[in-house]
Amino acid sequence: MIFEAAVIFLALLWALSLWFFLNYSKRQRELAAQQAQGDALRDQRIKDLAKRLDDYQNVTVRMGEAIHELRAVVAPLPEKLLQLEQRDPDSVTFSQAAKLVGMGASVAELTQSCGLTQAEAELMSKLHRG
Repeated sequence: MIFEAAVIFLALLWALSLWFFLNYSKRQRELAAQQAQGDALRDQRIKDLAKRLDDYQNVTVRMGEAIHELRAVVAPLPEKLLQLEQRDPDSVTFSQAAKLVGMGASVAELTQSCGLTQAEAELMSKLHRG
Protein backbone atom coordinates (compact mmCIF):
# COMPACT_ATOMS: atom_id res chain seq x y z
CA MET A 1 0.00 0.00 0.00
CA ILE A 2 2.80 2.43 0.82
CA PHE A 3 4.41 1.48 -2.45
CA GLU A 4 1.19 2.22 -4.37
CA ALA A 5 0.78 5.55 -2.57
CA ALA A 6 4.39 6.46 -3.41
CA VAL A 7 3.82 5.57 -7.08
CA ILE A 8 0.63 7.67 -7.18
CA PHE A 9 2.42 10.54 -5.43
CA LEU A 10 5.32 10.35 -7.89
CA ALA A 11 2.89 10.20 -10.85
CA LEU A 12 1.09 13.30 -9.56
CA LEU A 13 4.42 15.01 -8.98
CA TRP A 14 5.53 14.13 -12.53
CA ALA A 15 2.20 15.40 -14.01
CA LEU A 16 2.49 18.62 -12.03
CA SER A 17 6.11 19.08 -13.15
CA LEU A 18 5.09 18.45 -16.77
CA TRP A 19 2.28 21.00 -16.48
CA PHE A 20 4.70 23.64 -15.04
CA PHE A 21 7.23 22.90 -17.78
CA LEU A 22 4.62 23.25 -20.54
CA ASN A 23 3.36 26.53 -19.07
CA TYR A 24 6.92 27.83 -18.77
CA SER A 25 7.64 26.85 -22.40
CA LYS A 26 4.47 28.59 -23.57
CA ARG A 27 5.38 31.80 -21.70
CA GLN A 28 8.88 31.71 -23.15
CA ARG A 29 7.49 31.39 -26.70
CA GLU A 30 5.11 34.31 -26.06
CA LEU A 31 7.94 36.44 -24.69
CA ALA A 32 10.14 35.55 -27.67
CA ALA A 33 7.32 36.54 -30.06
CA GLN A 34 6.82 39.85 -28.24
CA GLN A 35 10.53 40.54 -28.30
CA ALA A 36 10.70 39.75 -32.03
CA GLN A 37 7.80 42.13 -32.64
CA GLY A 38 9.52 44.84 -30.57
CA ASP A 39 12.77 44.24 -32.46
CA ALA A 40 10.96 44.62 -35.79
CA LEU A 41 9.40 47.91 -34.65
CA ARG A 42 12.78 49.16 -33.43
CA ASP A 43 14.46 48.20 -36.71
CA GLN A 44 11.76 50.01 -38.71
CA ARG A 45 12.17 53.11 -36.53
CA ILE A 46 15.94 53.02 -37.05
CA LYS A 47 15.40 52.83 -40.82
CA ASP A 48 12.96 55.75 -40.68
CA LEU A 49 15.38 57.84 -38.62
CA ALA A 50 18.26 57.00 -40.96
CA LYS A 51 16.16 58.17 -43.92
CA ARG A 52 15.26 61.40 -42.12
CA LEU A 53 18.91 62.00 -41.28
CA ASP A 54 19.86 61.44 -44.91
CA ASP A 55 17.15 63.90 -46.00
CA TYR A 56 18.43 66.51 -43.51
CA GLN A 57 21.97 66.04 -44.77
CA ASN A 58 20.84 66.51 -48.37
CA VAL A 59 18.94 69.68 -47.45
CA THR A 60 21.97 70.99 -45.58
CA VAL A 61 24.20 70.41 -48.60
CA ARG A 62 21.73 72.22 -50.87
CA MET A 63 21.51 75.14 -48.42
CA GLY A 64 25.30 75.33 -48.33
CA GLU A 65 25.40 75.47 -52.11
CA ALA A 66 22.73 78.19 -52.13
CA ILE A 67 24.67 80.21 -49.54
CA HIS A 68 27.82 79.85 -51.62
CA GLU A 69 25.95 81.16 -54.68
CA LEU A 70 24.54 84.07 -52.67
CA ARG A 71 28.01 84.99 -51.44
CA ALA A 72 29.19 85.16 -55.04
CA VAL A 73 26.30 87.51 -55.86
CA VAL A 74 26.64 89.70 -52.75
CA ALA A 75 30.45 89.97 -52.67
CA PRO A 76 30.76 92.67 -55.37
CA LEU A 77 27.94 94.83 -53.96
CA PRO A 78 30.06 97.00 -51.61
CA GLU A 79 32.39 97.88 -54.49
CA LYS A 80 29.43 98.68 -56.75
CA LEU A 81 27.90 100.85 -54.04
CA LEU A 82 31.18 102.72 -53.67
CA GLN A 83 31.27 103.27 -57.44
CA LEU A 84 27.71 104.59 -57.33
CA GLU A 85 28.55 106.97 -54.49
CA GLN A 86 31.53 108.36 -56.39
CA ARG A 87 29.77 108.58 -59.76
CA ASP A 88 28.59 112.21 -60.04
CA PRO A 89 29.98 114.82 -57.63
CA ASP A 90 27.64 117.56 -58.92
CA SER A 91 24.45 115.76 -57.97
CA VAL A 92 23.30 114.86 -54.49
CA THR A 93 25.64 112.19 -53.20
CA PHE A 94 24.55 108.70 -52.49
CA SER A 95 25.49 109.15 -48.87
CA GLN A 96 22.94 111.97 -48.69
CA ALA A 97 20.39 109.68 -50.37
CA ALA A 98 21.18 107.07 -47.74
CA LYS A 99 20.47 109.65 -45.02
CA LEU A 100 17.15 110.46 -46.68
CA VAL A 101 16.25 106.78 -46.73
CA GLY A 102 17.13 106.60 -43.03
CA MET A 103 14.71 109.46 -42.42
CA GLY A 104 11.97 107.53 -44.25
CA ALA A 105 12.14 108.83 -47.82
CA SER A 106 10.35 106.73 -50.39
CA VAL A 107 11.78 105.49 -53.70
CA ALA A 108 9.79 108.15 -55.57
CA GLU A 109 11.16 110.90 -53.31
CA LEU A 110 14.71 109.67 -53.90
CA THR A 111 14.27 109.74 -57.68
CA GLN A 112 12.86 113.29 -57.56
CA SER A 113 15.15 114.91 -54.98
CA CYS A 114 18.42 113.12 -55.69
CA GLY A 115 18.18 112.53 -59.42
CA LEU A 116 18.55 108.77 -59.01
CA THR A 117 17.14 106.28 -61.47
CA GLN A 118 14.34 104.04 -60.27
CA ALA A 119 16.74 101.06 -59.90
CA GLU A 120 19.30 103.16 -58.00
CA ALA A 121 16.63 104.50 -55.66
CA GLU A 122 15.31 101.00 -55.00
CA LEU A 123 18.84 99.76 -54.31
CA MET A 124 19.50 102.62 -51.91
CA SER A 125 16.19 102.01 -50.20
CA LYS A 126 16.91 98.31 -49.73
CA LEU A 127 20.47 98.84 -48.56
CA HIS A 128 19.85 101.64 -46.08
CA ARG A 129 16.34 101.07 -44.73
CA GLY A 130 16.63 100.39 -41.01
